[in-house]
Parts: sequence; C-alpha cells; structure tokens
Amino acid sequence: MLKSLIVSMSLIATPVFVTPLAAQTCGGTFSAFLGGVVDEATTNGIDRATAEGFLAGAQQDQAVLTADRSQGFFQRDFIDFSQRLISNNRIENGRAQAQRQDAIFDRIESEFGIPRGVLLAFWAFETDFGAVQGDFNTRNALLTLAHDCRRPELFRPQIFAAMELFARGDFNPATTTGAWAGEIGMVQMLPGDIIENGRDGDGDGHVTLKTSAPDALLSGASVLSSLGWQAGQPWLQEVTVPTDMDWALSGTQTKLAASDWAAMGVSARSGSLADLQANLILPMGRKGPAFLAYPNFDVYFEWNQSFVYVLTAAYFGTRLQGAPVYNAGNPDAGLSGEKIQALQRKLQARGHDVGGADGILGARSRIAIQAEQTRLGLPADAWPTAALLNAL
Repeated sequence: MLKSLIVSMSLIATPVFVTPLAAQTCGGTFSAFLGGVVDEATTNGIDRATAEGFLAGAQQDQAVLTADRSQGFFQRDFIDFSQRLISNNRIENGRAQAQRQDAIFDRIESEFGIPRGVLLAFWAFETDFGAVQGDFNTRNALLTLAHDCRRPELFRPQIFAAMELFARGDFNPATTTGAWAGEIGMVQMLPGDIIENGRDGDGDGHVTLKTSAPDALLSGASVLSSLGWQAGQPWLQEVTVPTDMDWALSGTQTKLAASDWAAMGVSARSGSLADLQANLILPMGRKGPAFLAYPNFDVYFEWNQSFVYVLTAAYFGTRLQGAPVYNAGNPDAGLSGEKIQALQRKLQARGHDVGGADGILGARSRIAIQAEQTRLGLPADAWPTAALLNAL
C-alpha cells in the first residue's frame, strides 16, 4: 500500500537506545545475529530472560527487504507525486477529522503551537487516517532490517526500544504489526519515539497509537515539538517569482530574510510574507510551482528524508489550513527515472555526493545539479533537464 512506499525514508527522532557504531553488527547467520542482540540487550540493562522472550519465534521477513528496495514511487516529480497523494477525498476526510478530533487538536495547538493541518497531513499520508497501518510483524521487520547491512545503525537501536516496550507490557512480539520498516500506529512511530514521545491523549492511562486517534495525534505533536517545531510559526507558503532573478539562490542551501526575497521580486500568492528567514523552493525549476520554506519546514526532514514527500506533506498541511491549490506553471520537461540515474552517475563522477544513483531527485541530487548548472552557465534552478544531461 501507499505507506509501504513511503516509510523506508522515515528517520523520526533519535531513539532512546543509542548503540555505539563500533557495536553495530549485521550479516552472518540469523541465529548468530540474534545471539548478539541478546548479549547487547543485557549490556543495555535489559534482563536476559526478557530479551530471549522477546526474540522467541523471531524470523527474517523477505517481504520487508523487498519493500525496502522498492522506491520507484519517489522517482515521481512534485506535481505528479502531490496530485496522486492529495485527492478530494483526502481533503474532505481531513476536514471531517479536524471536526471529529477538534478537542485534541485544540489541545495540541495550545500546548505545542502546531496547527491541525500539519498533523492531519501526516495522518492522511502515513495511514489514510488510521485505515492502512500495515500488517508486517514489527519485531521481525526490525530484526530483518538490522540484520541487513544497508542501514543497521537506524534499525538496531529500535530493537532494544521495542524490548523495553515489551518489558512494560506495551508490545507483543508475536502480534504487534505495522509498517514494514517498524513504525507503529496511526502516525507511524518507531518504538524509540513511542518511549520518548508517546502521550495519552484520551485520558485512559494508556498510550494506544493503533486505535486511539487522540493518543496518536498528541504523540505525533510531541515528536514534532521535540524535533524543534516553533510554536505559532508558518512552515511553507506559495509565492510567485520574477523571471529574471538569480536562480542559484534557490534551494535548501540558502536562507534569506523574507524581506530580502521580497526585494528581489518574490511575493506571496495569498496573504503576506512572514518576517522570518526562508529558503526559496522550486521543486520543478523556475517555471513550476514556487514556495518559501520557513524554519519549521526543516523539521519535516527529521520526520522523513524524501524531498518530494516532505514538500507534499508540508503543502497539504497548508491546503488543509485553507491555502489555494498551487499554480503548477509550465515547467520544462523533466527526466525519467532511468535518465535521473544516468545524471546521478555523471554527477558522482564529478565528485558530487548524491546519495547513490537511485533515480530519486532528493536534496543532495538537487544541490549537485545546481552546482553543475552554475558551472555550465545554465539557469541554476536545480531542475534536471535533457539540456543538462547532454551538457554533462
């Protein structure tokens, strides 16, 4: 489902159990790996019987690895991606949920200063408002990904966080399910984040993220606050841009005061610019949609590392707060996933770190593209075109 395509990019807040990199082990036989997990758990202060009980019946899940390597959905451009994720049905459901959960949203806005549209957007994209939470065994998913040597430093600490939840009676290793990368509940939180930020929103004395929307939403708000969300501040605003500005100033690398952007001819499409520092984001180049991203936008990248997902979630949050549909403009034709991969290989050959040739136009690829556009005398708007690929 949709969540299985999105969740692998998720890098939510720092977990409780931080294992030294030197101790991060992966690969080898799965039985030996499990033995190492037990030994490390006892080093972390977890009772050996608890660790062994948690691991009883554990298995590798090949479907988890298959999902981890299936990222074609992120190769879509912003307009395509956002139109697929933001439907009239989701907007209507979001508005209905805003009314249904009005009391908890009022509490969140009072306690954390986070507008309801922000959390509604995550709730919609992560699980379709709780309808699609994933049916992967969470323990097996975490063990499988920690045993795999692609990103053990992310998943191994989450095993011990899940053990802690198990010791508290809040996690059943045999029956707890969620997304294939180990997230649980309506807004998909990793076990470490549940320990750090799990909140009882409905007042029943328990944190139940799979069945209680108030618990899930309040916990999600706690995560965003812990990641640095500034109360009462905007996060994203659609703007119009002149045709003759210095495009090299756009992107995630350059923050300027909104007044400086205004002096260059950037203006709000609706309302007025905030008196804050901001990045000018052109997801499809100088001829496509344009946004000013304020400091709270950076928090989105702590929730998820996918540029197109982050921008779409941030934009959807503004839509749910009443912003108009963005002006799609008339962007130059982009590149297919295969051609993006070819471009990324060329960028790597020139010494740029693009995070691998995966066909996904992420933040690092955009920075490298902009640098090469500047070097070649092309408009440096970070949008890859056939002209750039040919020039390289």
